[in-house]
Amino acid sequence: MLSKDRKTEVIGTYKTHDADTGSPEVQVAILSERITYLTEHFKTHAKDHHSRRGLLKMVGQRRRLLDYVRREDPSRYAVLIKRLGIRK
Repeated sequence: MLSKDRKTEVIGTYKTHDADTGSPEVQVAILSERITYLTEHFKTHAKDHHSRRGLLKMVGQRRRLLDYVRREDPSRYAVLIKRLGIRK
């Protein structure tokens, strides 16, 4: 689970302006944190299929947000991918 402090830290790192909490960059960063946490969770709880479904939904949501950012502004997409370290 993503703690309130960690979520605030992620928002502060990826926000585009002072009052920003919902830009695609922030949403993708929060989803990436949650995906990373669940990936670690599955290393010890391999049979937790209910959480795995949630993970797959989060990955799909992140994919759609990234597609939107790439469509609207490819340079912004490239910067976001590099900062998050998603693509190899």
